[in-house]
Amino acid sequence: MDPHLLRTFVTVVRTGSFSAAAGELGYTQAAVSQQIASLENDLKVTLLHRRPVRTTEAGARLLDHAGPILLRLQAARSEIAGLAAGPRTRLRAGASPLAAVHVAEPLAAARRAHPRLDVTVRVLPRAGIGAAVATGDLDLGLVDGIAAPSDPLRLDVPLTAVAVAERPLVVPLPVSHPLASRSRLDLRDLVDALWLDAPDTAVPLAALREAVGVRDGFRASLACDGGDLLLLLGLLGAGHGLAVLPAGAAEGGGLVEVPVGEPRIVHRTELLHPRTPDAASASFVAALT
Repeated sequence: MDPHLLRTFVTVVRTGSFSAAAGELGYTQAAVSQQIASLENDLKVTLLHRRPVRTTEAGARLLDHAGPILLRLQAARSEIAGLAAGPRTRLRAGASPLAAVHVAEPLAAARRAHPRLDVTVRVLPRAGIGAAVATGDLDLGLVDGIAAPSDPLRLDVPLTAVAVAERPLVVPLPVSHPLASRSRLDLRDLVDALWLDAPDTAVPLAALREAVGVRDGFRASLACDGGDLLLLLGLLGAGHGLAVLPAGAAEGGGLVEVPVGEPRIVHRTELLHPRTPDAASASFVAALT
């Protein structure tokens, strides 16, 4: 399967039209149509309905595979290019907001080992960390999520993942909240409560639904975009809704952290890096493992 044709297919689906895909890719519309036809001929199935543009069942199946395939190819290209470029004097590290607490100490170790190192640190949404490392935009990244104790995060990226930390989960509540005196909480009892939709600074509501095993519930009272934890804590303290955070994240915010008792899940942080990290990245990795 030609990856160029696969990339064109993904772009057509994402943009919703052959002309928009052509503009983005720098092709003519006729060239895009020809590439889609070539891919369909190769696979011997129809992948797209043309008017309007939407995937067939086979196209939807291919789309599920396309992202990881293209990401793996880009990761291979980036890693080989890095080897060919030789030793580097820069380190580009990234972290999701709740994983950023683990950056400072290993970064100090890397700078001690490489005093002339040019360092950039970026905070990105969880979903962007793995892709940024795989494509070479970052040299390594710290990402967080929830999992059963000792289980790895489910990250579909062609990278080495190393466990960094596991912390209990809590629901931070104002002192006056009726549940603030509880010794622990069962999330199944809170399905019908109002929640803050803060996917980058708290456990995403979709992840809570999956953990509890429900399709509905965990209704959002408001959306809180971005990685500002102080804003989230302010919204929690003012009673705008609930959120699940790792223990300690709400310290100093005037909130009571009530532990999550059920289901048995933890907050987990992992370090993502290419299979063959460069010297500076290796110093960072060694400080965390």
